[in-house]
Amino acid sequence: MLNAGVLGAGHLGKIHLRLLNQSNKYNLVGFYDADEENGKKVEAEFGYKFFPTIDALIDAVDMVDIVTPTLSHYDCAKQAIAKGKHIFIEKPITNTVEEAEHIRELLAENKLRGQVGHVERFNPAFLAVKDDINSPMFIETHRLAEFNPRGTDVPVVLDLMIHDIDIVLSIVKSKVKHVSASGVSVISDTPDIANARLEFENGCVANLTASRISLKKMRKARFFQKDAYISVDFLTKKCEVVKMKDAPENPGDFDMILQNAEGVKKQIYFDNPEIADNNAILDELETFADAINNNTTPVVTLHDGTEALRVANQIINCF
Repeated sequence: MLNAGVLGAGHLGKIHLRLLNQSNKYNLVGFYDADEENGKKVEAEFGYKFFPTIDALIDAVDMVDIVTPTLSHYDCAKQAIAKGKHIFIEKPITNTVEEAEHIRELLAENKLRGQVGHVERFNPAFLAVKDDINSPMFIETHRLAEFNPRGTDVPVVLDLMIHDIDIVLSIVKSKVKHVSASGVSVISDTPDIANARLEFENGCVANLTASRISLKKMRKARFFQKDAYISVDFLTKKCEVVKMKDAPENPGDFDMILQNAEGVKKQIYFDNPEIADNNAILDELETFADAINNNTTPVVTLHDGTEALRVANQIINCF
């Protein structure tokens, strides 16, 4: 078991504390929070050990879980790496691409492991269909949320859309060649609703929409590829796979057959895989423990987190 410590005991930090505490791959040593009053309150309520300084916590653990505000990710990561600790760092990886690239360099120099908290990679609905998604040429995502003042210190692209940016970049094995986008500030000082179009060198196009002023929640992605349509509902954890294959010579009464203008007949069939129930945050933390213990590549690398931030910034720069 790896000795783990958490930096930041806000809403998400408390979730990480609870899951690390119940994991059989970690020994939760304790946490640090810059707000001493909040730290002592969390310690009293949940029993996790509150460390008075960030250095004291880092010294006591093997892995540092950074769940602080994004602006402090870089400094927290540097301090942890300087003391030879592996880092799990929440998304977005850092405030700037330059900071992210420096953290990657430091990790490599010190032969340490790092993972970024792009949790939708571990969503059971996405995991169920990931292997079916093969060279999609059009992708559409919608991530809509009701207004919550907690996330309005950053543009909606970094708050919400970055989840889908990471998913798209993990699927499309090609470089982004062009980005266009528009965003509107409705309540906040930064855009609350945004739409982006990513064009890849292989011809794939991804259309991403994110809003934090919606009247209803939605987290959906649709992937269109040769002979298949795949949809993932990240919110309800459901998925749908619709495939086409050459129609049989003698179709059955209930077979769904389509014929195009050239007379080619295709049979439509549904191939909906079984979705295994899981806790995505626990899974991302525990796969990171496996990567450390087995000296293997984490599922979401710091390179992945850096590229997601790079594209997010390209989108923001369009506004």
